[in-house]
Amino acid sequence: MAKSIALHSVIPVIFANQAISSEIWNQDVVFEKGKSYLIEASSGKGKSTMLSYIYAYRNDYSGTICIDDTDINSLSENDIVVLRQRVFAYLFQELRLFPTLTALENIEVKNQLTRHKSRQQIERLLERLGIADKADTPVRLLSWGQQQRVAFVRTLCQPCDFVLLDEPISHIDNQNAQTMVDILTEEQSNYGFGIITTSIGHHLPLNYNRTLQL
Repeated sequence: MAKSIALHSVIPVIFANQAISSEIWNQDVVFEKGKSYLIEASSGKGKSTMLSYIYAYRNDYSGTICIDDTDINSLSENDIVVLRQRVFAYLFQELRLFPTLTALENIEVKNQLTRHKSRQQIERLLERLGIADKADTPVRLLSWGQQQRVAFVRTLCQPCDFVLLDEPISHIDNQNAQTMVDILTEEQSNYGFGIITTSIGHHLPLNYNRTLQL
């Protein structure tokens, strides 16, 4: 169980010789389990990059990132696998859905591994998000906003200490964004995870504990 993520003087190697004003890069920042954080920045400032560092997907940075007191760069490949299985649930900006699988099949690919949600719970989430009628439709035939909702449900099938959401509502209307917030708030209350979400302007209307400018 992870209680915190700490970034100490972290900065991408590509930014190392640039003058940067940021509340995250080259700073000491701690994200705590159970709290919600919004990372705001314009395109190209490194929002996806920052999440990929936390997820131990990339390490082209200077500084230190710790899960509790453990530097993630000290972890073995096996430890990183465990980290991604137990600590993080990640909604990638590019979604990473399987285009030929249906919406429900994409969700079940994850849920069959974790057994975190019942079929009834998944169907209820799809219904609340207005895509229950798309459950048996290949995702390649869905709009990007519909695909974002499918990926969101899949993310919730991963038990975790922190949910990482990279621009999760870029193509979603305000009504569905609010529904996502309602679901996230319920899930956070049930499981106590932390939330880190990024935005270039249109963000989840959560009650954030802290908003940081990247």
